[in-house]
Amino acid sequence: MRQTVRGSQQIRVLVVDDEPDNAEMFKALLTKEGYAVTTLDDPTEVTALLKKTEFQLVILDMMMPKMSGTEVLEQIRTFDDDLAVIVATGFPTIETAVASLKSAASDYIKKPVDPPVFLETVKRTLDKKGITRDPEAELHKAIGRFIREGRTRQNLTLKQLARRTGLSVSLLSQIERAESSASISSLYRIASALRVRMAELFAEV
Repeated sequence: MRQTVRGSQQIRVLVVDDEPDNAEMFKALLTKEGYAVTTLDDPTEVTALLKKTEFQLVILDMMMPKMSGTEVLEQIRTFDDDLAVIVATGFPTIETAVASLKSAASDYIKKPVDPPVFLETVKRTLDKKGITRDPEAELHKAIGRFIREGRTRQNLTLKQLARRTGLSVSLLSQIERAESSASISSLYRIASALRVRMAELFAEV
């Protein structure tokens, strides 16, 4: 089951990097994607901030003068073993990867950052935690995917499914593509036509 973000659909991200240019670059990329971003240049202040403010993800620079990313991550894990943390490093080595894994980092990225790779890593990390910015959209996608796959397994065309359900081909197509919200009545008809229980439509959500 996916988590919703309490109080808001915006996911809060904390970027910890002692280099302002890097922090602003991360903030710009994430803000453009709809994330709420806070930056911090002093790693010694991270734990205090996390204890009083809720974040869903931390982007943590590995090499900082006052405290290394590994040390910060170890501190975080003493009071929060579930928070998603991505370690960023300009010097990726086997030792860096091992240290990150031992400290329970969710993932790590190389600097300079490739924007598409970075954003995909963020999305993948949040997906693993079951965190989504738009749970309703995810629900529609999951239901549409289940219906499409079920119809395909039974070698049914949209026209044939429309005949069985009494729904239009256009509506069924929109439901499968998650472009339209299906009513309970429509979902019941589709489930009956595919010979599955209603609950199975929500099994992947």
